[in-house]
Amino acid sequence: MSAKLPWKRRMTAINQRRLANFTANRRGYWSLWIIAALFILSLFAEFIANDRPLFVSYKGSIHSPVLFDYPETAFGGVFETPANYDDAFVRDAIKANGWIIEPLIPFSFDTIDFNLGRPAPAPPSLKHWLGTDNQGRDVLSRLIYGFRISMLFALMLTIVSSIIGVAAGAVQGYFGGMTDLLFQRFIEIWGGLPELFILIIVASIIAPGFWTLLGVLLLFSWTSLVSVVRAEFLRARNLDYVRAAKALGMNDASIMARHMLPNAMVATVTFMPFILSGAVVALTSLDFLGLGMPPGSASLGELLRQGKENLQAPWLGFTGFFTIAGMLTLLVFVGEAVRDALDPRKTFT
Repeated sequence: MSAKLPWKRRMTAINQRRLANFTANRRGYWSLWIIAALFILSLFAEFIANDRPLFVSYKGSIHSPVLFDYPETAFGGVFETPANYDDAFVRDAIKANGWIIEPLIPFSFDTIDFNLGRPAPAPPSLKHWLGTDNQGRDVLSRLIYGFRISMLFALMLTIVSSIIGVAAGAVQGYFGGMTDLLFQRFIEIWGGLPELFILIIVASIIAPGFWTLLGVLLLFSWTSLVSVVRAEFLRARNLDYVRAAKALGMNDASIMARHMLPNAMVATVTFMPFILSGAVVALTSLDFLGLGMPPGSASLGELLRQGKENLQAPWLGFTGFFTIAGMLTLLVFVGEAVRDALDPRKTFT
């Protein structure tokens, strides 16, 4: 029998069974690897899609324009302004005195190609693999940056809202009584507020942005886990091990955190992939309606809106649709695998 890995030996038997069940679900297991690999690659979007070179060698000196700004005078120019690496003079001077390494996609998300040779949006070509949008910006580069923004936004919203929701549900379920009653009435009133109208009001007062949208959506998304955690704490608060901990003089915070929360986290972790996919849909929908990220930002929803407004350019709509559909499909597959892995009644072979 082969020796187990050190980290696996430290896992409890039930967690080893859950991990085995998750990895046995090949669809969810590979979906997790695919979405994780795509997200990690998108974190280095500046090195994949950028209108600045990765490295430049000029007269023996190595420069990294993707990380730092260099004036034109650093490459034999006469202006102190940042160098324009699309300028023929700058490129010829660099190539005559050194070399240049370009990123895989020589366009950033906001780079406008003024040398399309045809009206925008331009169809896919060897220069623009997925074509351009109606402003002459490369669709593939905007897709990479938009995917990163969507995943970062969804992860942050899911983590913060889960922390708040778990804490609120734990307090409700553990103390019960009037605390639970007042919290429930508050959540019912809070959940009845028109979220879209509030977003419209906020967008009319202040310019919407990443943190603004995150804050507004966080006001409403934290309630998604309250009922699940509340039910777990209501069920567990009268069990023998909780009563024994109280009899031994353990304070309420320690009982909730050390003894009751681990059991409630099973249901919480099960719902998190679905909350993550819901956050992606929320940001995409707001961007599609024009209430999301600032104009010019890389956004999957803005790409869908361009596809709707430019039916003569089907590559825009197809790109946005298949990207969103692929993301949500992978996240749902991961969520199903996590749910089945934590279900004691299911065992994969």
